[in-house]
Amino acid sequence: MTGLEPRDFTWVISGRLAVAERIGGYGFQHRRVRREEELNWLQHLGVNTVLSVLEGNQNLAAYEAAGFRAIHAPLRDLEPVTVAAVFRAMQTALDLPGTVLLIHRDIIDDALAGVLAGYLIFSRMIDDPILATAAVQEILKRPLGPQARGIIPAGAGR
Repeated sequence: MTGLEPRDFTWVISGRLAVAERIGGYGFQHRRVRREEELNWLQHLGVNTVLSVLEGNQNLAAYEAAGFRAIHAPLRDLEPVTVAAVFRAMQTALDLPGTVLLIHRDIIDDALAGVLAGYLIFSRMIDDPILATAAVQEILKRPLGPQARGIIPAGAGR
């Protein structure tokens, strides 16, 4: 396969939903050439949609220019209204047939981990917050802290 794998790339739902650090790196580490290589790798993997939860709109034009559908749902805070908007953006994207979605933030932090577990509840793929937490901990190979656990809804949404 050509290209470069994004840092911490992981499938959350095999072949449908993945997570990674910001494509091309973040801050002073961000490089245009690295971003292009990572986008190339993602295309070969079948990813066709990128959801950025960054506060700013960095790289959205580059994603679209590379042929990806780019979605921006900023995770500015962890208030229920903000988090629910991210869940809805994920669901809207995944409701389209053939969508293979990558969600990213600068790094995979507790907030993004909580969004992933919360989405599993929101979408009704899992109905128990404890099971959603355990699943995401296993997928990401790290424990979810209080910030992540605070994002996970008690019951299914939509």
